[in-house]
Amino acid sequence: MDKQVATAEEALAGVTDGQSFAVGGFGLSGVPDTLINALYATGVCGLSVVSNNCGVDGRGLGILLAAGRIARVTGSYVGNNKEFARQYLAGELEVELTPQGTLAERLRAGGSGIPAFFTPAGVGTQVAEGGLPWRYAADGSVAVASPPKEVRDFDGTPYVLERGITTDYALVRAARGDRHGNLVFNRAAQNFNPLAAMAGRITVAEVEELVEPGVLDPDEVHLPGVFVQRVVALTSEQAADKPVERRTVRQR
Repeated sequence: MDKQVATAEEALAGVTDGQSFAVGGFGLSGVPDTLINALYATGVCGLSVVSNNCGVDGRGLGILLAAGRIARVTGSYVGNNKEFARQYLAGELEVELTPQGTLAERLRAGGSGIPAFFTPAGVGTQVAEGGLPWRYAADGSVAVASPPKEVRDFDGTPYVLERGITTDYALVRAARGDRHGNLVFNRAAQNFNPLAAMAGRITVAEVEELVEPGVLDPDEVHLPGVFVQRVVALTSEQAADKPVERRTVRQR
């Protein structure tokens, strides 16, 4: 029952080239930076990443991307990451863009043992019909395009079939957690972290505040420990490191 490990490096022991990772976070909110840095330090490459976005230049998954460690990304938002856009357009990176809600449900479905589901999102577009560029060639032509997906009519409405997602590992960040792996996420960090955690066969959580089992009220737990295999307690400095992606100040 005790899933605590001493360091992020110990929590990622055993990762190898070519493995897949579901990574929590939304923009820079709730991103498991300590675990990502530890993954970078292992030197593994050829990774497949499933995440809402791929970090920003020099932060989060952006450090793995800049080092050429990521081979494929499944996500919904390129965002303010110039290196992401450059690698994709240059044919160095395979990218599967999917609607944000569909991505969330694909992670939840995979974690719930549901192989596929029907959704109206994407019907009538290249999401369903195929042809989205997954990888470009050096000359700018499309080297790999998305395949068409099954579309079925239910009560007069068309729906497209989407596959659930499971990954070798999941990396998430929680505001509070206990040694049994029960986790609580803070505000926007709850968007993708619980879903990414569900999809991983081995889920590693970095926790800003680690408490003893029984301290967390069951009603406040966002993700039960059954989905978590390893827990790392952050130092106070690591827990306080929360950059702002875009700061906007309104004139009075």
